[in-house]
Amino acid sequence: MSTEKKWVTASDVARLAGVSRSAVSRAFTPGASVAPETRRRVEKAARELGYQVNILARSMNKGRSNFVGLVTAGFSNAFRNQLIGPLTHQLARQGLIPLLVNAEDSYQQAPGLRDLMSYHVAGIIMTSGAPPLSLAQEYVARSIPVVIINRDTDLPGTDVVYSDNVDGARQAARWLQQRGCQRPAFIGEQPANFSTRQRRDAFCQALTNATCIDVNGSDYHAGFNAVAQLQTYSDIDGVFCATDTLALGLRDALSQHPSLSSLPLVGFDDIPEAGYAARQLTTLRQDVERLAGEAVSLLIQRMEDDQRPPVKKVVPVQLIARR
Repeated sequence: MSTEKKWVTASDVARLAGVSRSAVSRAFTPGASVAPETRRRVEKAARELGYQVNILARSMNKGRSNFVGLVTAGFSNAFRNQLIGPLTHQLARQGLIPLLVNAEDSYQQAPGLRDLMSYHVAGIIMTSGAPPLSLAQEYVARSIPVVIINRDTDLPGTDVVYSDNVDGARQAARWLQQRGCQRPAFIGEQPANFSTRQRRDAFCQALTNATCIDVNGSDYHAGFNAVAQLQTYSDIDGVFCATDTLALGLRDALSQHPSLSSLPLVGFDDIPEAGYAARQLTTLRQDVERLAGEAVSLLIQRMEDDQRPPVKKVVPVQLIARR
């Protein structure tokens, strides 16, 4: 006796419901015209048989699927992880299905590109820290709409949405000034990073006496190790870190140095750990819900008109004052 699984087809549903195969297709196509009684019979038969629409087959017929590639660079960055939930929610509201691709490994970038192509994706959303923009060019060259979050580019056919790093840095500067800081420091990864560069430049413009300290990376350990560089300056009286993760690492390191433990400190992102009772980090909150909403909205508009000029949307940030 064969144990091979037999998939329920639209023809099976049509046979049980007593309707045509095309009627089944229309019943499961949003906006298609189908009589209410026919739809009821089709849905009842589908439930009894356990039928599911073959999205891949439908995409082959339409030439484009409901899949959207969601490209991110690993899952160790707390802020980027915060974006995943709102992005998938916003895509689902538009009837789109996310295909999450981890492009952290440079050796997997080309295979990942091919995988997304094989699904006939309707568009691509790339988050900060994702692979080089040359990859976005490859998608655009294949007429696939691309939206990039928290990075900047003037690539034709590509839309961008990012947080207001400039205003956020100015808010951080004011917060430190209000605490009497005269010689603050900015700590961030190498300025090739778009968000870090904008935050550093705006902060140093607001506070001309600021000291810039570049660290290798934006993770907790980079922040923790930055205390060694900070100690080489005798007059630093406050710190603005490019990310919360850096700030939390630095805070833990500062706690081991009594002379530095009370140094005013502000981060950027408002990741969950920043609000923990033991942390209470003052920070600039990025609005992940709005970033996701704007990104998906731009993607939909680009899907409808791929010839329109590139659009850049800037999302406000909010100072969250804690201890």
